[in-house]
Amino acid sequence: MENSVKKLFERYEKLFRMALTDEVDMDKVASSYAAAFVAASPAGVSVGQNDEHLKQVMQQGFENYRRIGTKDMRLRNVRIAPIDEHHCLAHVAWTAIYDRGSEPDISIDFEVHYLVQQLEDAPKIFGWVSGDEQAVLKQHGII
Repeated sequence: MENSVKKLFERYEKLFRMALTDEVDMDKVASSYAAAFVAASPAGVSVGQNDEHLKQVMQQGFENYRRIGTKDMRLRNVRIAPIDEHHCLAHVAWTAIYDRGSEPDISIDFEVHYLVQQLEDAPKIFGWVSGDEQAVLKQHGII
């Protein structure tokens, strides 16, 4: 399972980078997610379905990232903590790079913890826990 989960996040990185240039197929992005999912951050806990609404929300998110100057998203590391034969917790380290115009670019390292399930087909993300993205972006003067 470890190799297939790492490949999931390598693929997700490529799709995210394509989305930053507004050249991504949202069906491919959504295919990384299970039929239902849970998300947790300091803003609260939410649940959702992998449907057209998810694709719209993700598209809006990518538009916002472009608007605030996100120019790249790099996968630094994927560390897997197995739960059982079908589930794991993937600790994924990312680096986001922001274009600051006339000022030097800013790189921000962060980690997201994903719940992943692999049954007969490819692994799917069914949950994640992230930090306070808005606070970090304010701290660095991005927003």
